[in-house]
Parts: sequence; C-alpha cells; structure tokens
Amino acid sequence: MVELTSEELKRHFDNPVFKTISETADELGLECYVVGGYVRDLFLRRPSKDIDVVVVGSGIAMAEALAKRLGKGAYVAVFKNFGTAQLKYKGTEVEFVGARKESYTHDSRKPMVEDGTLEDDQNRRDFTINALAVCLNSRRFGELVDPFNGLEDLKECTIRTPCDPDVTFSDDPLRMMRCIRFATQLNFYIDDETFESLCRNKERIAIISKERIADELNKILLSPVPSKGFIDLDRSGLLELIFPELVALQGVETRNGRAHKDNFYHTLEVVDNISKETDNLWLRWAALLHDIAKPATKRWEPRIGWTFHNHNFIGEKMIPGIFRKMKLPMNEKMKYVQKLVSLHMRPIVIADEEVTDSAVRRLLFEAGDDIDDLMLLCEADITSKNMERKQRFLNNFQLVRQKLKDLEAKDRIRNFQPPVSGEEIMKTFGLPPCPQVGALKSAIKDAILDGVIPNEYDAAYRFMLERARRMGLKKEEK
Repeated sequence: MVELTSEELKRHFDNPVFKTISETADELGLECYVVGGYVRDLFLRRPSKDIDVVVVGSGIAMAEALAKRLGKGAYVAVFKNFGTAQLKYKGTEVEFVGARKESYTHDSRKPMVEDGTLEDDQNRRDFTINALAVCLNSRRFGELVDPFNGLEDLKECTIRTPCDPDVTFSDDPLRMMRCIRFATQLNFYIDDETFESLCRNKERIAIISKERIADELNKILLSPVPSKGFIDLDRSGLLELIFPELVALQGVETRNGRAHKDNFYHTLEVVDNISKETDNLWLRWAALLHDIAKPATKRWEPRIGWTFHNHNFIGEKMIPGIFRKMKLPMNEKMKYVQKLVSLHMRPIVIADEEVTDSAVRRLLFEAGDDIDDLMLLCEADITSKNMERKQRFLNNFQLVRQKLKDLEAKDRIRNFQPPVSGEEIMKTFGLPPCPQVGALKSAIKDAILDGVIPNEYDAAYRFMLERARRMGLKKEEK
C-alpha cells in the first residue's frame, strides 16, 4: 500500500470525467462520491476499471444529466429495477447508484432497499477496505471519507467487516466467499473476529446460487497463490459444504509403517505450482481435479503398499458430475479438463521409464493441441520432497519435451488422421461399414504411432493392402 496525501488524491481525480461529474453534481445540488474498489485500488496501486459513484439522491438522474453535459460519445444504460445507471464515455465506464440503506429477511440475500445517506451506504458495504469514499463535489473535492478505518486495515493488510460480522454474513452469505476471495487475491489476513464469524455462519451459504459460488471459486483459482483461499475455505468449514469431493482428499493413513501423502495438500501444491506458469483458468481447474478420484481408488496391497490404480480414468468420469453440480460450463472447457485429468499420468510413466518414440507418438496423438498444457500439469505434479528424485523426473520431462518436438517435426502426429480414410478402405475392398473397416484403419494408425511406417499416404496404402491380404480381403477390380 502507498500513502496518498489529500493533494495527491485531488490530483488523481483531476481529469475530465471526474471534473464533469463534479460540475454536474454541484449543478444538481447532489452529494457525489467515488466508492469501493476503485478507491481501495488507488492506495494499493492496482489497476481498476470499475468506477462506482454513489449519489445522495438519484443515481439515474445524475447519469442522464452527465451524459447530456458530455455530449457526443456518451451513452447511458438505465437499470430502473436496481436504481442504477451505467455511463460509457471514450473507453471509461462509470456506474451510478443512489445512496441507500438495506434490510434483509433470513431466507434471501436480496435486500429491501430505501433511500439513505452516504453513512447508510457505507454501513452496508462488505469490508472496511471497500467502504472508502472520495468526495467529488467541488467544495470537498478529493476528500477521503473513511468511517471504519479502512485505510488502517489496508496498511495492516487486514480484511474486516465494517459492522457486526454475524449481521454482515448472515444478511448476504456470498460475502463469506468474497471475504476469502479478497484475502487470497490481495494476500491479506482475515481479522480473527471476522474469521470466527465465517465459521459460525457457514451454513448460510446454502441460500447462495451455485453460479455465484463458482464465480468466487474461479476468482480464487485465478489468484497468485490459490492454496491460501482453499485452506481458508477448509478452515472455516465452507469447503465441506460447497466442494466435499476436494475435502475427501484430506488425511493420511498408515499401515505397516507405510503412509501415503495427504492428497489435499499435494493438490494445492500442484495448483500453486501451475499458477506460477499460466493464467489459464481451466488448466488450473485440471490441476485442482487431477487426483480427485484418489479417495475412491485407494487400496492397500501388502506387497506394494498404497495404490490408487486408474484414479486418472475414474477422475475423468467424475468431472461432468462435479461441473454440473457446481454450474460450471458443460462444454469444451469441461472436456478439456477431463482430457488433462485422464492423461496426466502418461508423461510421468514415460519419464519414469525409457523414453521411447512409440510412447511419445501415442501421447502426442492423444493430447493433440493440449500437449503443452499437459506437460505443464505433469511438471507441476512433481512435488516430491526428495530433491534427487524430483530433479530426475524434471530432467526426464525435458527429454520427453524434446522428443515431442522432434517427432512432431518429423511425423506430424499432433491431431493426425490416418492417411487412408475409412471411405477409401470401403471403396478399395467393396466393403460396407463394418468391423473390418475399423480394424484396418486402427492397424494403419497403430503402425504409424509405433514407427512401423511413416505418416505418409503411399506407405499407409501399401500397409493397408498387405494387412487386408492377411485378413482375406481382396481389392476390388475396376
């Protein structure tokens, strides 16, 4: 956080848009303040495009008067049901709302709203750091209004509610998710009293839609260190309620002196590792879900120890159910996560053994355009505390990566289709659609992937004729 004097604040707001807002507010005789995240991010030196303006009076009237004053290029969208208006002007968006006070019923997060003062409006804010306001009226232009010591909490890197946290969280339980999300994004500490209230009110999350919860989870996953948020969700008891499959990964069991690792903390380490390399949300989801089936597949085998056979394939099958329940997209994004979870063991197996051309070709064929993301996931998955073993895997992954490049350049395997199509096979041998056609096509594909023949039409055609002869098929005479 940086210290800003009143003069520095004034200078920041000394631009045409804020000046015109100031003049319009004075002309209409309305108190007018920039509030919330935009002010908070000024002190944190974070970029922010969300400009929220509270008007003690009608926010809609203010936006419409401002648009007239700005003239050409100013557009206003009015949302009467919410008492808000959005103004767009030369790449700047400003949201206007009338100051209000709110009251809630126990079974809904939708408040009953009535007109209020700036104080009322700040009282309804979720956290002290989001209750900061800067006056835009000319008489007090650039003056900071901070009734809850939000500036001090910014200095102390603390998330705290402005009023009784039990009331704040019970009124709108989504604020519990936002509390943890802000702490994760900003790397802030949640005040003890506020955190204890999260624990007390966790069951209230039941009235929040799955879509809203998923939106906050996505923001936590996109944070610099997502594990911080998931650990806080777990400590508060919220994770058990919104994502029990993840909680099921917790714990270590020991038999005959042999223990497996805690797959919950391993998973979070993998997510943090991959977050250093990519902002791809769905690749981060794949990291979060890569071992999700380990509780279902855990077995004790006396000669081997703890096993999790086929957890990648079972995990792949679990993902549609998890996405559906959490209202995540049931489209190509979900299929992408499934694919990476299904394949995430393959590079590790290759790297742990001899890195053969055939195994790498098959991996490249199955992963297609997602091969680079898969390799990132697998490298993030190496969390062994044995540094020698960890380095051996990482070195072998470099061999795999080089072979992937070499074989792709030579054989063009990525997303390839066998050079001889099923239609040509049917035409050549006078066959209808039947298992023999599929068998021939698969044989050609396997021969290319195993390096028996190159990925070329003539070689594939000759191979087809020879394989067909052995199957007792004859070429149609023209």
